[in-house]
Amino acid sequence: MKLLVQVVLLATGFFASCSPTRFVPAEMEYASIEINHEKTGENEALKNMLRPYSDSVENSMNINIGSLGGEMTKSWPECSLGAFMTDAYLQMGSDTFRQKVDFALMNMGGIRLGSLPAGTITRGRIFELMPFDNLLVLLKLNGSQVQNLLSDIAAKGGWPISGGSYTISDKKAVDIKINGKPLDPEKIYVLATSDYIANGGDESSILKNIPQISLGYLQRDALIAYVKKFASHDKMVPKTVSQNRVIRTETTYEP
Repeated sequence: MKLLVQVVLLATGFFASCSPTRFVPAEMEYASIEINHEKTGENEALKNMLRPYSDSVENSMNINIGSLGGEMTKSWPECSLGAFMTDAYLQMGSDTFRQKVDFALMNMGGIRLGSLPAGTITRGRIFELMPFDNLLVLLKLNGSQVQNLLSDIAAKGGWPISGGSYTISDKKAVDIKINGKPLDPEKIYVLATSDYIANGGDESSILKNIPQISLGYLQRDALIAYVKKFASHDKMVPKTVSQNRVIRTETTYEP
């Protein structure tokens, strides 16, 4: 059994103080130390020291936040997990930022589980699905920028979308619709996505210079809030088979 303990090292040489009794660390360093019980044996003192924290984390992760009426799975380019996550970002983005969000996107690499089974869903499962501390941010794009963004995404095989749809043909995005209407090159659309994507992650450099609207709201928190809000509604489990949010004309594709 292996245990990773994160040690926080305070740079004591770089303290700032406003009074003799108040110290504020100017910087912090983190290091992970691997403890291999197979080599060192169990350390009861260490276990006792960590137990209050591990028990607290375990109790928090086991909290039931809702239930799923059907299994959700991950597949390329459209899937029920992707639809669920983008639906959450669209809905909770609108609720939290208090403005209309036109569409939401999620990169496939950000979906960290292959499936979520039907039945009870816990906070821990959401942490497994979205383990990163990425923020949900809004960006304002004109129709031409949306076209370029979705064409870049289409070249990568496509990503899940909520609030819109597109067809991948010859690795380009065509027949794009937002809110059920054809894309207008001159119109301004509000996109909800992760700060990782907005900062150019996953080869999304087209977004790097576009101002972000951020409230420090974690995507993970948006997913948890969405589950709690729709736990007893059919809307919780997207019917992606009939939605056709992402249509690919190519018969084969290797992402």
